[in-house]
Amino acid sequence: MRNKVQKGNVVTVIAPAATAGGQGVLVGALFGIAAGDATIGAAVEIDREGVFDIAAVTADVGVQGAKIYWDNGNRRVTTTVGANLLVGCLAAAKSGTDTTARVCLDGVIR
Repeated sequence: MRNKVQKGNVVTVIAPAATAGGQGVLVGALFGIAAGDATIGAAVEIDREGVFDIAAVTADVGVQGAKIYWDNGNRRVTTTVGANLLVGCLAAAKSGTDTTARVCLDGVIR
C-alpha cells in the first residue's frame, strides 16, 4: 500500500502542556502516553496502544475490564464518565487506595 505513512500506535503530537515521560497526553481526540519529557508546544511522541500504569483518582474503584476515562483537567484517569474521554479499560482491578491504575489503551479515537 503506497499511501500508508505509519502504523499509528506511536504518533508525534505537539504537547499541550509541559509533560513528563509516562504521563497521559490528550490532543483533540488523540490520547496516549508520552514517550519522553516535553515542554509546552514541543513535539512529543505518544504511545496510543498497550498497558500502562497511569496516575489515577485515588478514591476510584473498578474491576478488571471496567471502562476508564481521561480527566484532562487533572491529568489522570478516572472511572467517572462526565466530560471525560474514554481511553480504554482497566487491565487490573483498582482499589480505592491506589494512586495509579493499570490501563489497557486500545488506540481507538473517540
